Amino acid sequence: MRKKFLYHSMIIIVLLAILSFFHESFIWLLCFYLFLFALGVYDMYQTKHALRRNYPLIGRARWMLESMRPPVRQYFIESDIDGVPINRMLRGLVYRRAKKEVNTVPFGTKMDTYEPGYEWIGHSLKALNLSDMPEDFRVQIGSSQCQQPYASSLLNISAMSFGALSKNAILALGHGAQLGNFALNTGEGGLSSYHLRTGSDLVWQIGTGYFSCRDANGNFSPSEFEKKAKLPQVKMIEIKLSQGAKPGHGGILPADKNSEEIAAIRGVKAHTRVDSPPTHSAFSTPIELFEFVKTLRELSEGKPVGFKLAIGQKDEFIALCKAMVKTEIYPDFITIDGGEGGTGAAPLEHTNSVGMPLREALAFVSDSLIGFDLKNEIKIIVSGKMITGMDIIKALALGADLCASARSFMLSLGCIQALQCHKNSCPAGVATQDPALSAGLVVADKKQRVANYHSETLHSFKELLAAAGLDTPEKLSREHIYQRVNRTEYHRYDEFFPPLTPGELLTPPYPPKMERYIKQSCAERF
Repeated sequence: MRKKFLYHSMIIIVLLAILSFFHESFIWLLCFYLFLFALGVYDMYQTKHALRRNYPLIGRARWMLESMRPPVRQYFIESDIDGVPINRMLRGLVYRRAKKEVNTVPFGTKMDTYEPGYEWIGHSLKALNLSDMPEDFRVQIGSSQCQQPYASSLLNISAMSFGALSKNAILALGHGAQLGNFALNTGEGGLSSYHLRTGSDLVWQIGTGYFSCRDANGNFSPSEFEKKAKLPQVKMIEIKLSQGAKPGHGGILPADKNSEEIAAIRGVKAHTRVDSPPTHSAFSTPIELFEFVKTLRELSEGKPVGFKLAIGQKDEFIALCKAMVKTEIYPDFITIDGGEGGTGAAPLEHTNSVGMPLREALAFVSDSLIGFDLKNEIKIIVSGKMITGMDIIKALALGADLCASARSFMLSLGCIQALQCHKNSCPAGVATQDPALSAGLVVADKKQRVANYHSETLHSFKELLAAAGLDTPEKLSREHIYQRVNRTEYHRYDEFFPPLTPGELLTPPYPPKMERYIKQSCAERF
């Protein structure tokens, strides 16, 4: 193939050179072909790609076609319900709600209602009018040990750092949260001026890198934490133990996203890849974790303090419950992230194969807290692909008190699921630190879309609740949701996940499904 390339190229060059004597336009064509010829010669002698060595110039088409595959598939091939990680039907729903466009669909469902996994809520013949229901559902977060409880929306913005997202994205999310009276989680990247500028309620997440509250050695700094935790905008503190997209792996900030400004906020060296440690240095046992919770609550003057984790080994969460019973120190909330959670950058194996999926994790955590008689003190927040009102319904039915979502709010900003989050080349200006790209995201326009999406989604939640004949979210239970297991059978959630009674795990005999984990766990170690 290389000999053919040289032979044919020389013939074309000679012909173009001759034609150039008769008409000057062929000179430009000759110059262009000489450039292609030089590129082909380079391909012949480079040593990294065998395809380009054997097929000079033509071999480059493989990379061009490969780069076109994702958008071609997304726009021309996949159906409305087949796309991943978020299909076109759900993306379109978020876009319409964010823009307050027509929010109905014609001609019936596109879902196969006999496909295993299909889920639905049992409606009631005593369905309620929306006018008979409360205008807004708020959830009071704060245990008996909390001095400044927070009245939270049912749906808030999950953890996304400045660094992972552009400053315009953070500003739009913050202003949207302020307009809609809900909260924005800062993500582990630290408390930035862009978060504070919006006036929104903030959940300050403290990760293993202790960004915005670390000392010169990268350890937790009580004094730095105290200064920021007392700010009026900071409503809650969340200790990040792990996240669903990469549990057991610290956060990743690619070098090309780590600008001088972001490095200053985080207290790290600019233009370097920043890998957060997989575990915390401030504590190493369950009891030490709750002593840390107590410390943060005291330093923040009694604000709600909780932690976020993806469930891995069940006995370790049981160990946390035992430590709470032993120390009588209660977190104000626990955020559960499912293994299907999203992120801008994670190893493939962690994304695909580590962490318990959200439904099983949520049911287990709820049952554990009830079984140890701790649920009255602790609110459960769920994070991970919360997009529709039905997603909120299912989460609350399984035991959650409120929800948080990241990717749906990114879509409300105009994210097109280009899957470029880890490359600093997000075309919508959401997940990038390229000033030219982030400038395309206009805060004044997008902030209203964020607020619209939030209000429209909670409205759909309220409609579903009313259809089930329920006037408050607290009345939702596992008895209300059904799931198909094959084409002829379905079960209710309470059949999949039989609920426990308060205090059932405090003394033997223990339920068979929990007995092994209780015996394996210890409050003094993970």
